[in-house]
Amino acid sequence: MKRLDGKVALISGTARGQGRAAALRFAAEGALVVGGDLLHEEALETQRLIAREGGTALTPGPLDVTDEQSVSSWVEEAVDAFGGIDIVYANAGAVRFGPVDSQPYQDFAFTMRAELDSVWLTVRSAWPQLRRSRGCILTVGSTAGLTGSLTNQRTAHSASKGAVIALTRQLAAEGAPHGIRANCVSPGLIDTAGSRTNLLSDDHPMRAIARHIPLGRVGRPDDVVNAAVFLASDEAAYITGANLVVDGGWSAVLPGASP
Repeated sequence: MKRLDGKVALISGTARGQGRAAALRFAAEGALVVGGDLLHEEALETQRLIAREGGTALTPGPLDVTDEQSVSSWVEEAVDAFGGIDIVYANAGAVRFGPVDSQPYQDFAFTMRAELDSVWLTVRSAWPQLRRSRGCILTVGSTAGLTGSLTNQRTAHSASKGAVIALTRQLAAEGAPHGIRANCVSPGLIDTAGSRTNLLSDDHPMRAIARHIPLGRVGRPDDVVNAAVFLASDEAAYITGANLVVDGGWSAVLPGASP
C-alpha cells in the first residue's frame, strides 16, 4: 500500500518547482491530486506528467491563491470531482525582494498577500472538508522566517514566512479538536528555475552560498517534498504544530570564516 493511497490532496502552485515536484510525488504515493496555478498551461503539463506515470490528477482552471472566489471555486471543484479533501498543501507563493528603506509598499503588500493571505484563504475555504475527513494541512515556511540575512534584503519575505509558521501553529491548535493536523515545512535555499534567476544568479551575493551550508549543497525540490510526504502520511499521525526545517543545517550554525 502506498503512503497516501486514496487521499485527495489539494496542492497549489503546481506549474513548476516545488509545487510540480509535490504533485508528482503525492500522485506516485497514491494521492488523487487537485492542482492549480496562475500558470495554467504549465499546471496542465504537470497533470499530463502525472497521467503518464499512471497517477490521477485534476487541474480545474487558472488559480489565483490571493483571490477568495478563485480559491473557493477551486476547492468546490475538488469536492465535486473526488467527494472531499484530505490534504491541503498550501505551496503557492510569490515574492518581491527589496531593502526596507526603498522597497515600495505595494511590493511589501504583494508579498504578504501572495505568501500569507494565500495560505489563510486556502485553509479557510477547505476547512469544512478537512473537518469531515480529519485531514491535514501542510504549509511552506522558510528559513527566512527564522533568521535575518546579511546577503538578501527581504523584510517582506521574512515577515510573511514568519507569519506562516505562526499561523500553522494556530491552525494546529484550532484543528486539534476536529482531528486536523497542521505542520509547516521550512526550506532553505532550493535550486529551482525561479531561484536561478535571482538568489542563485551569477551576480547575486548568495551565489556561493553552498559552501556555507553544512551538508555542502543547495537543496532540491525533492528534499522539501520528502518532508511533506512524511508529514501528510499516517506515519506523522502524532505530529501537529511542527515546523520541519529542510536546509542542510544552514540555520542551525553560525556563519563560518570564508575558506
